[in-house]
Amino acid sequence: MFRGGDMILHFRRFALLCGALLSLGAMSLARAEGTYEIPAGAHFNQDKLAKVSEFFKNEVATGKIAGATVLIEQHGKPVYHEAFGVQDVVSKAPITDKTIFRLFSMSKAITSVVAMQLIEDGKIKLDDPLSKYIPSFANVKVGVEKKAEDGTKSLELVPPNRPITIHDLMTHTSGITYGFYGDSLVRKAYRDANIYAGDFDLAEFAERIAKLPLHNQPGALWQYGHSTDVLARVMEIAAGKPLIDIMREKLLDPLGMVDTGFFVTDPAKQKLLAQPVPNDSDFRVGRINDPTVVKKIQFASGGMVTTMADYQRFAQMLLNGGTLDGKTILKPATFKLMTTDQIGPASGVDRDYFYFPGDGFGFGLGLAVRTDPGNAKPPPPGDLGELKWDGASGCYFVIDPKQDMFFVLLEQTPSERQRVQRTLKQLIYEAMEN
Repeated sequence: MFRGGDMILHFRRFALLCGALLSLGAMSLARAEGTYEIPAGAHFNQDKLAKVSEFFKNEVATGKIAGATVLIEQHGKPVYHEAFGVQDVVSKAPITDKTIFRLFSMSKAITSVVAMQLIEDGKIKLDDPLSKYIPSFANVKVGVEKKAEDGTKSLELVPPNRPITIHDLMTHTSGITYGFYGDSLVRKAYRDANIYAGDFDLAEFAERIAKLPLHNQPGALWQYGHSTDVLARVMEIAAGKPLIDIMREKLLDPLGMVDTGFFVTDPAKQKLLAQPVPNDSDFRVGRINDPTVVKKIQFASGGMVTTMADYQRFAQMLLNGGTLDGKTILKPATFKLMTTDQIGPASGVDRDYFYFPGDGFGFGLGLAVRTDPGNAKPPPPGDLGELKWDGASGCYFVIDPKQDMFFVLLEQTPSERQRVQRTLKQLIYEAMEN
C-alpha cells in the first residue's frame, strides 16, 4: 500500500525509468538508422574516410575497375580528394583532375540547369506545349498494350489526354522513353526504329522520336528516356543557336568548365580519356558513345564529357544554390523551383520498377530530390533535400545542403557502378560525426 507521497515518488521513478527506456530506444533507433538524417553541423573523421581509400584500392587491385577519382568538399573546402588506379590499362597513365570521363546521364544535370536559365530568361515556359517548338509532336500517339486471349500482345495507338509540355520533358513524365531497357512493346518499337542510325543532328533526332508512340500518357508515369534530348532541341529553337554554344555561353564559360563538352578532338586531350577495363567496355545504352568521333548529334541526355576539375565547380554551384565566385547561374527562386520535388503524391505521377531516382526520392526539374526515408530499414544514408544523379559509366554526384557538403565520383565502370556507388555513399556518411 502506497501513501500519497510514496505514490508520487513511485510514479516519478517510474516516469524516469520509462524516459530512460525511451531514450535507450531512441538511441537504438538512431544507431539502427545510422547515417540517415545526421544532425546538421557534422564533420568528417579522417581515419574513417581512409576506408574509402581502402575500398577503391581493392577495386583496382582485384581488376574490377581501371581507376576512379573521388572528391568530397564541405564548407567550400576539400576534405577528401583521391585518385586511384589508371586512366586505362593500356597506357597505365595515372588519373588526375584533368582526366576526361564520359558522363552519360550526368549530362542531363548540365542540360537541365541551362534549360532553367532559358526559362529564367523567358525564352521557354514550363507550361509551353512541346508542339509549339516542334510541330510534329502535335500528332504523337500513346501506345497502349492489349493482350489477346491467347496471350499475344498488340499495341493500340490512342490520342494523348493532353499535349506534352516542357515541364513533362524536364520531369521525365512525357512518355518518351529509351529502347535499351525493359521489354514493353513501345520500347521494342524504339529498338526496331533504329533511331541511332546514320549521322543526324538534334533536329532530325527529335523528328525520329516524334514518329514513335509514347510509352504512357503525358504526366502519368516517371519514364526515363530521350526527353532531355528533345528538350535540347527546344533549347536550340528558343535560343537560335546550337546546344553547345548555348551551354558555353550560359554555363560552361562562366563556371570555367574548360574541358566539358561533347567531343574530344585535340590529340593531346584524347590521351586523357579514361577507359573501363577491357571486359567491362559495354555501356549498354543502345549506341556507341565515342567522344573522339565527331558527329552532328549532341546527345544532351548522355553524350557529354568532363573532368573532376570541371565538375567540381558545377557541383559547388549547385551546393551554393545557383552561384559560384560571385556569378549567378540561377536566381534563388529558379534554383528552388528546380530542386523541389515535382512528382510527389499530389502530382498524379506513378512510379514503376524503372523509377531510377530510387526509394525515398522525388524528382525536381532535372535532379533527384530526397523527400523521405524510404521503405528500407534502416534507411539508406543521406539527408532530406539531398540532390543527386549518376550515369551508366558509374559517374555519380550527391549534393547535401544540410551538411554543406557534396561529393563527386568519376569512373568508367558500367557493370560495377551500382555496387560501387552504394558502397561509396555508405562509407562517406559513416565517416561523418557530430
